[in-house]
Amino acid sequence: MSNIKNVQCLIIGSGPAGYTAAIYAARADMKPLLYEGLQPGGQLTTTNEVENFPGYPDGVTGPEMMVQLKDQALRFETDVRAGFITKVEFGADIHKCWADDGTEIHAETVIISTGASAKYIGLESEQKYLKMGGGVSACAVCDGFFYRGQETVIVGAGDSACEEAHYLSKLCTKVTMLVRKSDFRASKIMAERVRKTPNIEILFNTETLEVMGDDVGVTGAKVINTITKEEKVIPCTGFFVAIGHQPNTAIFKDFIDLDETGYIKYAQPGTSKTNIPGVFVSGDAADKTYRQAITAAGTGCMAALDAERYLSAKH
Repeated sequence: MSNIKNVQCLIIGSGPAGYTAAIYAARADMKPLLYEGLQPGGQLTTTNEVENFPGYPDGVTGPEMMVQLKDQALRFETDVRAGFITKVEFGADIHKCWADDGTEIHAETVIISTGASAKYIGLESEQKYLKMGGGVSACAVCDGFFYRGQETVIVGAGDSACEEAHYLSKLCTKVTMLVRKSDFRASKIMAERVRKTPNIEILFNTETLEVMGDDVGVTGAKVINTITKEEKVIPCTGFFVAIGHQPNTAIFKDFIDLDETGYIKYAQPGTSKTNIPGVFVSGDAADKTYRQAITAAGTGCMAALDAERYLSAKH
């Protein structure tokens, strides 16, 4: 027989959204239980320097910030557990969730903070420098600042890739954009903006073979033209990947309304409510526009406040 735990509030996932929700829920005496998920601390744990989160005038590393947020949640007696939720059954009053440690949780409210995972090309060399924190990134807005006055490469063909390339062009001396096919997938206006930017060079029909570097970080990208088969090395210190994100929401699809790409839909704009009463969402699991630590934290606060109001009205 499984171990059943009854809670007022279950938070699924960590990161800025989950931990902020925990801080607010715990201070409201909801005694939250938080499962950290497959990547404790979320995407920020792969970010070396965070310089755009308010309150850190000298910047902070992503992992350090996550430790501090976790410590703050623990200070208010959040029950933080390693592990992840494997199955959910959302009902009318009680929401049942099962964890990988065998615990069956019966929660009055659930806050989903499972985030989204950036898609990468999948090269061994790309993953090496991503883990090293030495030049590979999936967020130009987060990390572009560190490459000002340098040359960068960005991979992608959609609106996000064009937006990020344009953003980098204001900071970097040169941005080389690698597009796998013969044209952009982006809207005409975004593609035109990139084409008209003097320090952006666009290479169509081009794929990355290897991210090159040394013990310090990235030094270049070895690419191939898929039509001519010509190979060359593009010097760069930053290698950005903008080929999309995958929201970590598959486990909820039988109960929660998702959009065509898997992001959770808000049932009521301006709130954190989903289509299931008592189930709320925060962070990148619902946000495909901003995807910043500060916006995730803000929605974590909203979700906890919405959950508290839901419980107050119910009891």
